Parts: sequence; structure tokens; C-alpha cells
Amino acid sequence: VFFITIITLSLTLVFLVSAVSMFLNTLTPKFYVALTGTSSLISGLILIFEWWYFRKYGTSFIEQVSVSHLRPLLGGVDTAAPNNNNSSSSSNSSSSNGETDSSRQSVSECKVWRNPLNLFRGAEYNRYTWVTGREPLTYYDMNLSAQDHQTFFTCDSDHLRPADAIMQKAWRERNPQARISAAHEALELEDCATAYILLAEEEATTIMEAERLFKQALKAGELCYRRSQTLQHHGTQYEAQHRRDTNVLVYIKRRLAMCSRKLGRTREAVKMMRDLMKEFPLLSMFNIHENLLESLLELQNYADVQAVLAKYDDISLPKSATICYTAALLKARAVSDKFSPEAASRRGLSTAEMNAVEAIHRAVEFNPHVPKYLLEMKSLILPPEHILKRGDSEAIAYAFFHLQHWKRVEGTYNLFHEVSVYPKKELPFFILFTAGLCSFTAMLALLTHQFPELMGVFAKAFLSTLFAPLNFIMEKVESILPSSLWHQLTRI
Repeated sequence: VFFITIITLSLTLVFLVSAVSMFLNTLTPKFYVALTGTSSLISGLILIFEWWYFRKYGTSFIEQVSVSHLRPLLGGVDTAAPNNNNSSSSSNSSSSNGETDSSRQSVSECKVWRNPLNLFRGAEYNRYTWVTGREPLTYYDMNLSAQDHQTFFTCDSDHLRPADAIMQKAWRERNPQARISAAHEALELEDCATAYILLAEEEATTIMEAERLFKQALKAGELCYRRSQTLQHHGTQYEAQHRRDTNVLVYIKRRLAMCSRKLGRTREAVKMMRDLMKEFPLLSMFNIHENLLESLLELQNYADVQAVLAKYDDISLPKSATICYTAALLKARAVSDKFSPEAASRRGLSTAEMNAVEAIHRAVEFNPHVPKYLLEMKSLILPPEHILKRGDSEAIAYAFFHLQHWKRVEGTYNLFHEVSVYPKKELPFFILFTAGLCSFTAMLALLTHQFPELMGVFAKAFLSTLFAPLNFIMEKVESILPSSLWHQLTRI
């Protein structure tokens, strides 16, 4: 019965093939022209849409749809759900704790962070506007900064102090001149630390003027900090005030240290940063250690840089391009003067050279966008106020401040050039496939229009070649089976 079923299906397939062949033989060349033209038009529209979507969002639409919607239907595993479940039940076992830590680290890497080395708007960013007439910061970036300012510099009890109430509205203003006017209005009432901060950031046109305003802010901020420190245990309202005053004081001291660094007083800046990290060790949100690393590299104090890295290059802390590439710089510096690609290919890599190569590869793996900026294969722009970990914005911010440190160490630049892997933003397969299909169908349409009879011959030859194995099998079956049985099967 099984054999008869197979024979029946084969005969049915043969009849279908013969019917299709008869249908194709009756088609005119105009049909082929219309068919290829239509498919070429559809492929072209798909290609244009895919190109537009890729240019705007950086990914293929078809690939995104297939990964997001088709993969779960075909049995793909969604990695987000386990991570979320692990984060909610991390206390069950040690394995779930490990998965929760990795999930938390991956989430923190995708989070937008404030650039710890961000420039001053009035003294630095506005210079670009004066020269080019264009804004150096995007509206999205400035909106994130406004949210940060409201988080760090305001609290629920600001309405109790008139100056703080004015500044609470000032941080929400979109117009820079309105913010500056509100800061001056607040200073007319009392010495307000946040008002001085706003003026130092946005109105001061030089670093020296910004430093002067930050020193005035420091006096007012320390007074408020000491006052709220004595009252912080009297209720949640005073506790919120103390938390706000702590953020204000840390911000002022960090920016004062950055002013000293920009004015050439690097040793003074290092001392201020160290004192600040000792006084407020738990406030890691400001990433003051990245400011300290850059200042120590400027002093070429590599031993202290290594000590800072040993403390902050921890698996439990979120990584950054500054930490990864600074670690690679130190390891590459140890072997850069003796490294030669030709000699290494002959004798192999030593242990120190292997460590340097692995450190560079780890850094490039963390953020593959940095090498093109460090090797000056891509032009630098002003760094944004916010960065995305492992993204192009973080690469710009890192290279803007650390390019000089790589160039200063002789040989390190060449070693990095030899072993780093450059990021290649390849086009998705679907775009290449659609482009090839569009080009092929367009060529078929043109050839069919120019040579209809010849293309018809080629089409028939192609179909006959395609079905030749099936015809060969059917001939063998006909020769094996008796003619009477074959006649009965054809009548079924």
C-alpha cells in the first residue's frame, strides 16, 4: 500500500508538471516582460524602504521583524524573560544571583550615563556656536541634562525657601536666557549655591570666570550642607534636603577640580578629586574616578593610574571605555618600545605582549567604536553631555580627552594600530539579498524585452533542465512496473 501511495503521488506530480509545462508553453513573451517588470518594481521598493530604514535606525527592518516576531514562533529563546525572572528571585540560589548580576550589568551598559568629563556650556560649548552658528548639543541631550539637574539640585521642600523655589522653575526652563535671568533673580534674594552653578555652567564665557562662580557656590553650598547635616535626622523632609545639599556640594567640588585641570593646575585637581572621593566614597554616580584617571595620565603618573584601576576595574562595577582602554594603555606601554609585528610573527608573543594584546582586544570588544577615533580614521566632534555605554557617543567622549595620552607614549600608538580590530558597520544580509534580487530581475526584464524569442528558448531550456531528474526517475519507474499495473494506476 505504501509503495502504491508513492507511485500515485509521483504520477500526480508528473501530471501537475505537465500541466504547468503546457501553461508555460502557451505564455507569450509579453507575460514574461510584465512578470519581471513587476517583480523588479517590488524589489526596488523593498530595497528603497530597507535603505531608508537602515539609514534612520541603523538596522534592517526585515531582520528586526524576523528576529523579534518570527524567531519566537519558530522556537527561539527570548533572553530577556529569564533575566527579568532572575532579578525578581535572585535570593533563591547562587546561580540565580550570578545571572541577576550579569543582567543588571547588561542593563547598566545600555543605560544613558552623564559624561563625567562633560564640557562647560558657556565657556566651551558656546564657542562652537559663536564660530559656526550651529548648536553643539542636541535637544535630547539637553533635555536629559535638565532632568539630571532637577534630580540632583531640587527636592520637595524647595518651596519653603524662595530662592530654591525660583531655581526649581529655572531648571525646567528650555530657554537659556530665561534660566540665567532666574538665577540672577534667586541671587538677589540670598546666596543660592544652585544659582551660582547655573551661572558658572551657562553664563561664564571663560574657565576662570566659571571657577570664580563655583568658588562662590562652594561657600554657599558648604553653609547649606552643614545646616542640613545637623537636621537630617529630624524627619524625611530634612533628610531629602541633606541629600540634595550633598549632591550640590559634590558637584561643585568636582567642577572646581575640572576647572583646575583645564587651567593647567593638574596636581591641584588630582588632590581635590582624591579628597572628594575620600569624603564621599559612596557617591559613585558622578564617576569621579574617571576624572582622576585622566588627570593622572596627564601627569604621566602611571603607578597611581594602575592603583586606581585596581580599585575600580571590578567585575561588580559597570565598565566604561575609560577603564578598559586605560588598562590596555598601561599594558601596551610596558611592551610598546620592544614590540615589532615582524619579530612577533617569527618568535611568537611573550607573556607581557600577550597580556597587552588581550587587554586591547578586551577594550575593543567592550567598545569597538573607539579605535577609529584613536587612530584618527574618523573625525572628532565635541563630546555630548550624555553617553551610551559601548556606543559611539562614549567613543567620542573618550577619544576627545584621551587621544593625547595614547600619542604621548612612544610605540603604544603603533601597537594599538597593529592589533586592534576596527568596527565595520556591515550592511544586513537582507539588504544585500534584496539588492541582488532587484538587479537580477531588472536584467531579466531588459533581456526579455530586447530578445523575447531567445529568452523564451532559454526559459524552456532552464525548466527542462530543472525537471530532468524527475523525468529520469519516472522513466525508470515506467520501465520497472508492468504496463497493466501502470495502466491501472493512471486510472485512479
